[in-house]
Amino acid sequence: MATNATWYTNGKGKNVKVLVCKDYETLSKRAAGILAAVVNGKTDPILGLATGSSPVGTYKELIRMNEEGTLDFSKVRTWNLDEYYPLAPENDQSYHYFMNCNLFDHVNIDKNNVHVPDGNAADIEQAGADYEAQLDEIGGVDIQLLGIGNNGHIGFNEPTDVFVGPTHVVQLTESTIQANARFFEKIEDVPTQAISMGIGSIMKAKKILLVANGAGKADAIAKTLEGPITPFVPASILQLHQDVTIIIDEAAAANLKEYKPEA
Repeated sequence: MATNATWYTNGKGKNVKVLVCKDYETLSKRAAGILAAVVNGKTDPILGLATGSSPVGTYKELIRMNEEGTLDFSKVRTWNLDEYYPLAPENDQSYHYFMNCNLFDHVNIDKNNVHVPDGNAADIEQAGADYEAQLDEIGGVDIQLLGIGNNGHIGFNEPTDVFVGPTHVVQLTESTIQANARFFEKIEDVPTQAISMGIGSIMKAKKILLVANGAGKADAIAKTLEGPITPFVPASILQLHQDVTIIIDEAAAANLKEYKPEA
C-alpha cells in the first residue's frame, strides 16, 4: 500500500472500493493507472469518459503515458457521458471541445472512434435514443469514468424523485447551472439543458471509476457512500454496481463518518 493513499471500506456497497489519496496529483495518477490497465488488457478497449475539473489531471497523466509509449490509444473507442444542449461541437464550452483539448488532440486516438452525445441535434430526443442504441450494441463500456456534482449528480442526472434509465434530455438544476457558470462569461450563457446518459446507461458499464477532489465534494461523497440509495443523491445508486472504484482526496473524504485518516 502506498503511504500517500489509503483504502477505505464502509461495508454498505460490498463491491465499492474507495481509495483516499493525500492530494489531487496522487488521485489522478491512481485513476489513470486503472484506466490504462483496462486499455492495455484488451485488444478493443471501450472507455466511457467524463468532463469537468476532476478528471483533467487523469487525462494529463494518460497523455503522458501515451507520449512515453506505454499507452496506445489507436484501438480505443470512447463514449462520453453528456453534452450541453443546444451547443455545437465546435463551441469552446461544449464537452466535445473539452475532450479534444484535454485528451483527444494529444493522443493517438482515431477520432472516428470517439462518441459524444449530439448537443446540436435537430431532434434531441431521437439523438438520445440513438446514443442509447449504440451503448446497447456494444454491450456497455469496459470502464466508465465519472465525476460527481456537488448535489450528487453523475453525468447530468440531477437529483429527482426517480432514477431515469436511458440517455435523455435533462433540465439542469439551479445549483448545477451556478456551479458551471465559472466556465462561461456570464451565468445567462450557461445552457439550462443537456443530453446525458441515464442512470441505467451508466450502470451498463462493466467497471465504474469515480474521481472527486476538494471540500466542495465532501457532502456528496458522504451521501453517496454512507447514505441510503435514493434518486435525490443519484450517485448513491453506485452502491448496487458490481465493480466500482472511487478515488478521492482527503478534502473530499472529510465528511465520511467511518473513515479514519492515517496519523
